[in-house]
Amino acid sequence: MDTKTLQIFLHLADSLHFGQTATHCNLTPSAISRQLQRLEAGIGHKLFERNNRQVGLTPAGRHFQEYAHKALSDWQQVRADLNASQTRLHGEVSLFGSVTASYSMLTQILSKMRESCPGIELKLRTGDQADGVERVLASQDDSAIVATPAILPDKLAFLALRTTPLRLIGPKTPSPLSQQIDQIIAQNSEPNWVEMPMVLAERGLAREQLLTRLSALGEKPNIYAQVAGHEAVVSMVSLGFGVAVVPELVIEHSPKRDTVRVLPWLTDLQPFTLSLCVLKARIKDPLLQALWDCAQLTHPQSL
Repeated sequence: MDTKTLQIFLHLADSLHFGQTATHCNLTPSAISRQLQRLEAGIGHKLFERNNRQVGLTPAGRHFQEYAHKALSDWQQVRADLNASQTRLHGEVSLFGSVTASYSMLTQILSKMRESCPGIELKLRTGDQADGVERVLASQDDSAIVATPAILPDKLAFLALRTTPLRLIGPKTPSPLSQQIDQIIAQNSEPNWVEMPMVLAERGLAREQLLTRLSALGEKPNIYAQVAGHEAVVSMVSLGFGVAVVPELVIEHSPKRDTVRVLPWLTDLQPFTLSLCVLKARIKDPLLQALWDCAQLTHPQSL
């Protein structure tokens, strides 16, 4: 049994949803099921009760959950102790971030890591940044670049790297929506949000801020589509499907940036602070400390 199997089990124990765990682990639900069957066969006990409607931990599963948390923690401590005994750091660190984070920040951090710590192998995984906090808490990744949440989880340490404003964007290319926006701007008036189609990220702070603001205005959003990740949101807007709120950093690095425009409404939304996050219990791991130090050096704002 390896640490990946423990990570899969722990995520499923938290999510109780094979589809969600499969997505987070970049596997198919059937592959997750096979991993679980092998694990249960090796232990000799059923860990989950499953039917067509729900998944739940058995008493043996709850007991094994405690063991899995401790086993992963002990393994990480052993790795840290072994690395601390070496004059030159060797090992692997996984880092999760969005495609935009890879373009805008991780390139600098990874370059510094290769220069100062060539013995450390960085395994980069990309996806919706809204998943980053959960992935680190579940020990699926050692670290992540995330939008700093309003309420910081007690188990995580955050290193602020960069701040980016939130912008309301609409399509620039000709479309019925573009014409609607042009008419509102020409009249120097505010949109009727019930009539304005919107594209929302499925999760995350930009979505929360937009919905909170519209609720405060007494407006109900006209949601055309909900998609995973801000990069996909920009693409949907560029096609004329709706307006959206996204970080300015995403617009700057989007291949669709020339086909969208920033709109003159909702200009006072709170900006994003993008941070590197790791588990506090592992902050002294030499490999993670090296990553933390390189992030500080390449992003002076964090010092």
